Amino acid sequence: MSGLKVLIVDDQPAVLAALEVLFDVHGFETLAARTPEQALELIRSEELGVVLQDMNFHRDATSGEEGELLLHAIRKLDPDLPVVLMTAFQSLEAAVRLVRAGASDYIAKPWNDDKLVATVKNLIRLRQLSQENLRLRTSSSRSRAGLAHEHDLCGLVYESAAMHEVVRLAAKVAPSEAAVLVTGPNGSGKERVAQIVQANSRRKDKPFVKVNAGGLPDELLEAELFGAEAGAYTGAKKLRIGRFEEADGGTLFLDEIGNLSMMGQMKLLRVLQTGEFQRLGSNATRKVDVRLISATNADLPRAIAHGTFREDLYFRLNVIELGIPALRDRADDVLPLAEHLLTGYRVDAGQAYELTADARQALVDHEWPGNVRELENRLQRATLVCQAPHITAADLGLAAGAVASQPATTTAAAEALPPSKPGGTDPERAELERILVESGGVVATAAAMLGVSRQALYRRMDRLGVELERRPKG
Repeated sequence: MSGLKVLIVDDQPAVLAALEVLFDVHGFETLAARTPEQALELIRSEELGVVLQDMNFHRDATSGEEGELLLHAIRKLDPDLPVVLMTAFQSLEAAVRLVRAGASDYIAKPWNDDKLVATVKNLIRLRQLSQENLRLRTSSSRSRAGLAHEHDLCGLVYESAAMHEVVRLAAKVAPSEAAVLVTGPNGSGKERVAQIVQANSRRKDKPFVKVNAGGLPDELLEAELFGAEAGAYTGAKKLRIGRFEEADGGTLFLDEIGNLSMMGQMKLLRVLQTGEFQRLGSNATRKVDVRLISATNADLPRAIAHGTFREDLYFRLNVIELGIPALRDRADDVLPLAEHLLTGYRVDAGQAYELTADARQALVDHEWPGNVRELENRLQRATLVCQAPHITAADLGLAAGAVASQPATTTAAAEALPPSKPGGTDPERAELERILVESGGVVATAAAMLGVSRQALYRRMDRLGVELERRPKG
């Protein structure tokens, strides 16, 4: 069934034999160890998918201390190796403590064959996914290093595969003259991606002019973009050079393009169609050589459908689209970004800062509605209020674990999904339910299949109203 083996650790020969037969029937290759020392040696030398270990290894032992010591030793050798604990002496308190210490599940003797096999199967699948993700991350890391060596990434810090794809495409299209539309939520780093396009283009040594297009009222738009002659309007005492002329030979970056008025859209479209414009108050036609990069957090196709954005302008702007994911959807970027920002604050303040464990957890758990901009603000706040050099979750204004306070659901508790509500047609919910069913209700497996953390999966389940059904044990 899998190249990964099941290691069974128990001092009772009858238990070892029964479990070996059970797993052999279901196609699993097993290894057996009767002592913790033998188990650790096999973990060092074999390709294992899961460890199924007893809690006591001497005839009269009942405390579980031996099993707990073995669990900690396994965690040191291989922190990602799934471990299922087995004991005839049930203790909810011990179960909670050991699951928090790193155990994947906790099963009582005598065991239910079907549940035990299902648990082991899911955990081996999770192990396989974890190893594949590690290979992908390693490959992605090499790819990122190569991209950074060959292109100017303008100091952008990221680890996620999603952001790497955006940056790779930005660098690829940069040498062309194609208009680029950068989309993504507020504070996600659209301007930085636009800078990467400029920095790797043939215009990298020419002007990069930024305009907040959405913030220009109609009465100032024409003068701002195209310039104005002295006396063209009240208060215009001298010649004003417009942004198009200022960017001649280089790149014009129009931010918040989705907020441009219909009149502003018409004026911009006319220039893009003809390549010509006139200063306000002048009859002289001018022509400039400008590459256009636009950015928006708006859903422009929806705005077109609602009649608030011109379709012809959209296609002029959107030859190449670079869509930046929200920070909540690229959790791998959070801690590298935080460490990078703290390095900058250290230089400015002459003070080193270090994130505590609860701060790191709170950063990963947070939803980041304000994206990278919110992360910057929270870290700046923390450097001002912390007891240096340590930054805690409280310093960040985040309660550790507050967002993801729901406890991890083990395979023994999460067995099935309740039927979907009648009329449910949400494709995101349907896909999530499918993944949860495929994972056997194991949240860790489902999260690995989706490529997100368990905390992020719990948040998505809560947002979509998906709950795991907790059935009473038979």
